[in-house]
Amino acid sequence: MFEVVKRDGLARIGKFQTNSGVLETPALLPVVNPKICTVSPKELYEEFGFGAIITNSYIIKNNPELKGKAQEIGLHKMLDFPGVIMTDSGTFQSHMYGEVEVTNEEMVEFQKSIGTDIGTVLDIFTEPFWSKEKTTESIAVTLERTKKACEIKGGMMINGVGQGSIYPDLREDCARKMASMDIDVHPIGGVVPLMEQYRYVDLVDVVISSKKGLNPNRPVHLFGAGHPMVLALATLMGCDLFDSASYAKFARDDRMMFIDGTFRLQDMQSLDCNCPACRNQTLESLRKMDRKTREKTIARHNLYQITEELALVKRYIREGRLWELTEIRCRAHPAMLDALRRLAEHQMFLERFDPISRDGALFYTGAETRARPAFARYINRLFSRYVPATKNAALFYDEGSKPYSKARPSDFDKARRAGYTPVVVSPFGPVPAELDEVYPIAQSVFPKIMDSDTMRDSEAFTVRFLQIMFDEVVNGEEVSDEGTEEYDPDLIRAKAVSRYQFGKDATEALFRGKIELIISKNTGKIRNVISDGEHVLSMRAGDGLYTLRKEGADRIASAVPAPFMRVKVMDDAVPFVSEGRNVFCQFVTECDDELRPMEEVIVTDQKDKVIATGRVLLVAEEIRSFKKGVAVKVRSGSGDEA
Repeated sequence: MFEVVKRDGLARIGKFQTNSGVLETPALLPVVNPKICTVSPKELYEEFGFGAIITNSYIIKNNPELKGKAQEIGLHKMLDFPGVIMTDSGTFQSHMYGEVEVTNEEMVEFQKSIGTDIGTVLDIFTEPFWSKEKTTESIAVTLERTKKACEIKGGMMINGVGQGSIYPDLREDCARKMASMDIDVHPIGGVVPLMEQYRYVDLVDVVISSKKGLNPNRPVHLFGAGHPMVLALATLMGCDLFDSASYAKFARDDRMMFIDGTFRLQDMQSLDCNCPACRNQTLESLRKMDRKTREKTIARHNLYQITEELALVKRYIREGRLWELTEIRCRAHPAMLDALRRLAEHQMFLERFDPISRDGALFYTGAETRARPAFARYINRLFSRYVPATKNAALFYDEGSKPYSKARPSDFDKARRAGYTPVVVSPFGPVPAELDEVYPIAQSVFPKIMDSDTMRDSEAFTVRFLQIMFDEVVNGEEVSDEGTEEYDPDLIRAKAVSRYQFGKDATEALFRGKIELIISKNTGKIRNVISDGEHVLSMRAGDGLYTLRKEGADRIASAVPAPFMRVKVMDDAVPFVSEGRNVFCQFVTECDDELRPMEEVIVTDQKDKVIATGRVLLVAEEIRSFKKGVAVKVRSGSGDEA
C-alpha cells in the first residue's frame, strides 16, 4: 500500500507499507554485498537511519553457506537488519558477466524462502546499444516472467522492472503493461550504463516515458541511481526509491562522493567536509590510514553525503521548491545541465502534476527556469482565457517592484482613463495589470540583470499576445493625461482572475446581476465577491486566486456541465463530506481529468448535487488508482453554516 502525503509536482513524499513496516519515500536503499560488508546493515540502520537496504539473492543462492543460513534463520536475522529488505535477482550479474544459470521461477521462489520483503523478477537488462527489434523481443520475455512472478509471489512484494533501452515508445508501452499486473514496486531498469556514460539526457527521456505508463499508486524505483548529484533531478521526475552500491565501490578506489561530483583522494587539495566521518580528519590523515580503515571511512562519508542530500530533497518538496534545488544541482556538471534542458521538452506532461500555486515565492535561477510548468500554464491560460477590458493596450516594462499596479498606480490609472489596458513586459511574458497579483506573477523573484534568452522569449510572447488581443498598442510612458474614461479596476481584476482560474463560462455564472466587492481596508485588495446578494468567491491574499464558496459552486454546477471542476463521490461518503470531512480516494467515482493539484473543486453526489467545496490534492489518474489517502481537502460542506 502506497500513500502520498506531500507532493511537489511529480515529486512526492509517501508512506509505503511493507511486511517490515512503513518506509517513507523518497528513500535510498544502500546495496549490501552479503559477502563484503564495508558498512554493516546494522550500522546503516542505526547510525545512518536507512529504513531499507537491497542485497543480491543470486549471490546468496550461489553460496552454500549463505544460502543455508538465509533459509534457516531468514534474511533479516542473517543480515541483522530490522528494516525493509529488497533483493535483486541476478539480472545485473547477467548484464555484467553474461547469462546466469537460474530460472525466473527459481529466483522468485528462493527470494520468498528467505523472507525477502520485496523480491525482483529475473528480467532482461536492455542495453542502450541494442536495436529496437532486439529490445522489443527482450521486453516480451520480461513481461512474461513478471506475469508468472505475480502468480507465485505469495505474501512477498514483487518488483516489476520496466525495460526498453533508450526507446521512449517501448519504455511507455512496457510500463503500461506492467501497470496492469499485480506488482508492488515499479523499478526503471537498464539505466546504469546511461549514468556511467553521463547520458543524462537519455535518462530523462527514459524516466519520463516510463512515468507516463506506470501506475501512480506504486512507488517508482530508479535502479542503480544513488549518487547525491542526481537525487534532486530523479525525485523531481517522480522517482521514489533509489539504490547505491557506489558508496562502497568508490570507497575501495579512494573516491569520495559530493553533491557536485566524485573526486579521487589523491587529487583533492582540501577536505572541506564536516560530516561525522570526516570530522577531525585531514587529507593527510586519511591518506595515512591503513587501506581497510580508509575504505570504511570514505564509505561512511559517501553515505553521509547521500543522507544529507536526500534530507534536503525532502525539505524542498515540503516547501514546494524542488525545481529550484534541481536547477542548482544540475549546474554541477554540463551533462546534468543538458538533462535539465531536455526536461523542458516534457513541460506539458509535467504541468498536469504541478500545483496551481505554492506557499512560497518562485525563485529564478537561470534561463532554464522558464521551462518550469508554472510558466507554460500561465501563458496557456493567458492566451485561452483572458478577455481584455479594452481593445487598446499601453505597454510598460518590468522595473522590479511588484505587484505592478501598486508600484505604478498613477501610470496605470492614466492609461485606463485614456482607454488603454496596461500590459507589463515581464520575465513571464505579457502581464495585464489585472492579473499582476495571481500566482506566480507577484510571487516570483528575478535578478535585475536579466539574461538575453529570457528577454527574447518574453518579448516574443508579448508581441504575439498584443497582436491577438488588441487593435492598438502604445508606449505606456507616452499616454496623454487627457483621458476621461471611467473604469472600475477592482471589477476588472475580479473578473479577469476568475476567468484565469475557472474559465470564461464559469465566470459568466459567478458574475451575474449586481456585483458587490468587499475590499480590505488595510491592503486595498479584493476580499469577497458578492453576486446578487450571494457570497460566491473569496480572494486569497497569498496567491491572488479565489477560494470557491458553496454558493459559487452551485452556480458553476448549474451553468457548466459535469465533469467540469467536479469530484463525484459514492453515496456512502455523502453524509461525511457534507459535514466538512475530507474526500478520500477510495470514495471517488468520477473526477475532471483537467484538474491540477491545489485547484478549487466542486464535490458532488451521484446526481451532481453540490455537497462541498475544497482543493484537490491529486490529479484524476492518481485519484482513480490510489486505494488510500486524501483526494480533496474539503473546506466546507453543504451541512456547514459557513
